Amino acid sequence: MRIALLVPTLVIGGVERVFVNLANGLRQCGAEVDLVAGRAGGDMGRLLEKDIQIFDLESDRMMRSVPKIAKYLRARQPEALIAGMTHCSAAAVIARAIAGGKTKVIATEHNTMSQVIANASGLKYRLMPLWSRWALSATDAIVAVSGGVADDLSARTGIPRQKIQVIYNPVITEALQSAAAATVEHPWFQPGQPPVLLGVGRLDKQKDFPMLVQAFRIVRNQRPARLMILGEGPDRARIEQTIQEAGLAADVSLPGFEQNPYRFMKRAAVFAFSSQWEGFGVALVEALALGMPVVSTDCTYGPAEVLCNGRYGALVPVGDHKAMAQALLAALDNPKPIDSYKHLQQFTVRSVAASYLSLINH
Repeated sequence: MRIALLVPTLVIGGVERVFVNLANGLRQCGAEVDLVAGRAGGDMGRLLEKDIQIFDLESDRMMRSVPKIAKYLRARQPEALIAGMTHCSAAAVIARAIAGGKTKVIATEHNTMSQVIANASGLKYRLMPLWSRWALSATDAIVAVSGGVADDLSARTGIPRQKIQVIYNPVITEALQSAAAATVEHPWFQPGQPPVLLGVGRLDKQKDFPMLVQAFRIVRNQRPARLMILGEGPDRARIEQTIQEAGLAADVSLPGFEQNPYRFMKRAAVFAFSSQWEGFGVALVEALALGMPVVSTDCTYGPAEVLCNGRYGALVPVGDHKAMAQALLAALDNPKPIDSYKHLQQFTVRSVAASYLSLINH
């Protein structure tokens, strides 16, 4: 069986990392896998199994790539094409119509449409519920990465909820633990140093790291601790200003993008997740898999599902830096190992790949 995965790029990002994991998982389950990318340049391609072929559409706009996608479908004739994000699904269904083949198109939705629309501008986003309903209804299956994303998608587009299936993201790989075992030479992680709170993600409005800095100021006023935020993005200047205004320059670090954040996760005291909204929460699963105590905002959607409504990590109201601070202090003062092994099995690459194969064969 040949399965194609369609993504806009292979530059490191949340959806791209998920699709590389899925591609590897499908290959490990015996499928022949092609990864079709709008732009194939990027570091994520290096993480693919050696016999996964990459097809470069050489375009930054997926809809302009429709003729090349159709050409690919005619030449390779995959049994199924799994599309990452709504615009990829739209391009896939048009390309299939042009190619005239029998390839099944599976749409995947990774974020809450209501939040995407609320935080973007332009006619494309205002009309998103309309064209998304057309595109997604033309696919053979619709997959949402959390129950919350599925509910939101149904509410925004009018697509019946029972037509949207939930398959969680493939997060836990065999390489996760080995990557976490890599050394960390940063002085903050040496013996005898104060505990480090860790945040990981793109520095943008969604992740709300300024709120985390405000919470850390309360923590720091009560006990020795440090905060490190791994990532890069357009919100860096605002976060740095918040750090300076709080007088925390000596205790908060923004090292930038980190190729292997897992080695820091393994050694940090608490993982802090401060998002205003999410579709899933990949980093939460990674932190749990590495045995970290977790504190997260109870944002829509994802964290409550991942943490089983607080069973596997503390949940606090979105934007509430005081509640975040108290939860961080509690996690620092009483770190309790929680046995989440059985719960985490649904996020393993093999488990998720098997779910997609079952969907394709249905």
